[in-house]
Amino acid sequence: MKRVLLTGGAGYIGSHTAVALLKNGYEVVIYDNLINSSILVIDRIKKITGKNLTFYKADVLDTDFLKEVLIKEKIDTVIHFAALKSVSESLEKPLEYYKNNLGGTLSLLEAMRASKVKKIIFSSSATVYGDPKKTPITEDFPKGICTNPYGWSKSFIEQILVDINGSDKEFKVVLLRYFNPIGADKSGEIGEDPRGIPNNLMPYICQVALGKLPYLHVYGDDYDTKDGTGIRDYIHVVDLAYGHVLAVEKIDELKSLEIINLATGRGYSVLEVVAAFEKASGKKIPYKIEARRPGDVDKSFADASYAKKVLGWQAKYGIDQMCEDTWRWQLKNPNGYESEDK
Repeated sequence: MKRVLLTGGAGYIGSHTAVALLKNGYEVVIYDNLINSSILVIDRIKKITGKNLTFYKADVLDTDFLKEVLIKEKIDTVIHFAALKSVSESLEKPLEYYKNNLGGTLSLLEAMRASKVKKIIFSSSATVYGDPKKTPITEDFPKGICTNPYGWSKSFIEQILVDINGSDKEFKVVLLRYFNPIGADKSGEIGEDPRGIPNNLMPYICQVALGKLPYLHVYGDDYDTKDGTGIRDYIHVVDLAYGHVLAVEKIDELKSLEIINLATGRGYSVLEVVAAFEKASGKKIPYKIEARRPGDVDKSFADASYAKKVLGWQAKYGIDQMCEDTWRWQLKNPNGYESEDK
């Protein structure tokens, strides 16, 4: 059975992918410096799955150690999650974001080349499309102008991987472009645990529901949408994780370079998400309309038919399930992982 290395595997999407891989019979090695995650995640993954995994606390910038791990663990495929990921922080610390995200990727690729591991699945983002002229967004849309260093780092890394593949067709590359992951494992053991005031909609709603924040900031009510608030394609993180399992399973059958949207193909407005969360939690979510944020677009949702064609994948869960699972995680872990390692 394939052994899969997950850089940043203790994070939100990485941990759910580790669970999905273990449940589907794969052997998992997590490599994470725990800057944005908790050591508690490792035991919780084991608890959910009843299976063991290998964990290394280390940084992707350590090329020599990465090479050692790839060889020692006989890795077949790498899923590259490791990255700094706050949009707002990236605007304040662009150099740190480029050094970590681009530098970490270059370090990983050097280690992979040296250890002759030639299969990588990259955790990319719909941000690389910029402000598309129309929706739904398909994989053949041109990449656009990103609005922040985090987005640019994803776009630049994609280009690096395209160039690596261009120079060596044996180097298999799958670029998975996520839309808006939310939700949590049904166990409530793992979920999204942002630091400080959340940047993303769902964790912010949860903080309001718990009484930690007074109200939700809704940025803009004058978009060209049915209720005036921005529309996004929210995808359950468990659906997203299973997309990675299928990418690992089918990578040898795919083209040497694949670009695949992972999304539901359905958009929900901010106020529709608020209503769904209120239904799931029984909590009223007060909100305040604010001015639009620079760079935000009216609507962004995908055509996910290519993922169905090449991976046999499609999203199973709707917005109600996403909200129910998020709220279960939050109730069980009102202060996140509460680890001294954070």
